[in-house]
Amino acid sequence: MTTVLTLLAWAIALLLGGWVFRLAGQRIPWPRASTREYFRDMDYMVAFGFVLAIAAVYWAVILYFVREVTFFRWALNAIVFFAACGFLFRLVGRHVGHDASRKIFRQMPITAAFGILTIFVYATLAVFADFFAPYGQAEIFEKINVLPGGDPALGGDPRFLLGTDQLGRDLLSRLIYGAQNTVGIAFVTTCLTFLIGATVGFLAAALGGWVDQVASRIVDALMAIPQLIFALLLMTIATAWAGSDKALIMIYMVLIIAFLDSTRVYRLARAVGLNIVVMDYIEAAKLRGETLTYLIFREILPNATAPLLAEFGLRFCFVFLTIAALSFLGIGIQPPLADWGTMVRDLSQFINFAAFSPLTAALPLMAAGAIALLTVAVNFVVDWMLHKTSGLKE
Repeated sequence: MTTVLTLLAWAIALLLGGWVFRLAGQRIPWPRASTREYFRDMDYMVAFGFVLAIAAVYWAVILYFVREVTFFRWALNAIVFFAACGFLFRLVGRHVGHDASRKIFRQMPITAAFGILTIFVYATLAVFADFFAPYGQAEIFEKINVLPGGDPALGGDPRFLLGTDQLGRDLLSRLIYGAQNTVGIAFVTTCLTFLIGATVGFLAAALGGWVDQVASRIVDALMAIPQLIFALLLMTIATAWAGSDKALIMIYMVLIIAFLDSTRVYRLARAVGLNIVVMDYIEAAKLRGETLTYLIFREILPNATAPLLAEFGLRFCFVFLTIAALSFLGIGIQPPLADWGTMVRDLSQFINFAAFSPLTAALPLMAAGAIALLTVAVNFVVDWMLHKTSGLKE
């Protein structure tokens, strides 16, 4: 009851604070006319947003310096670190390289620079996982459940900076190999998704008639079923067919996710294609006797790049999360291959040691954070590329 009353008091205080902030801004004799006009015309919700931001900064200072909440301090430090990395990466790109690359970096926001840097780091880890990982992803040691940190006095081991899991496998190595497996499989699945969805969507838009009707009704039926539940059902059937063949299970997983996700791509490709096929240049190409292949790949596809590019980033994130979810449930990427979804499931028990060792409790959060970080980075880059390719202005 006390918590409810406290939250209610804070809500009332914030609402009143927005009203006071707007009133004070209108009464203060600002020296600049533009500032006076800004506060005079300020909407209440804008003023409330300012007050909410001030309250957020206040609580951030309290949690960081006064109460010293460990996970909050780690999160805030990580945000500052990533922002600094993005700024430095953009700064280096503005002064190093060819004129074209330096121009791109001059136009690039910090969020896009951070996204590109993050994707580059993930790709490097995925390609050169054998070089960066100190041990193999399936290599088992005699010490199990070694605590992270490498301090023997606290139950650690200098050989294992992040400790070992319940089977004695090095967690740092499996975290690195997880980039190779999870990200690589997600990228291949997304490419296959777009190959299926965009091809069928453009065909439906270009041909119309019964082709469009049949394809659209099949897609409507598939989209009516919740995707994750449908994927679980199909993966259960595929696992029964594949038996103990783990490679075949992974192939089934890629095909199932690509098939289900292609329905979303189909709807977008068809909608964009229908707006393009009515243009005059499409009619001119038809009068010239151009083939269907020419119309799709030379006329429709180049003009649908911007929305498809944005959808590619979004689909990649959803495929990435779907694979992690299936692996978390035990029917995705199969052991002994390392993947972040399985690591979150296997290491979730370490959260109980938060009071004893915050670093130990952070182990499952590292795998989950790796998933979240790549998702955010991809969206940053896609948003920037969409901004450039669509001709939008600030």
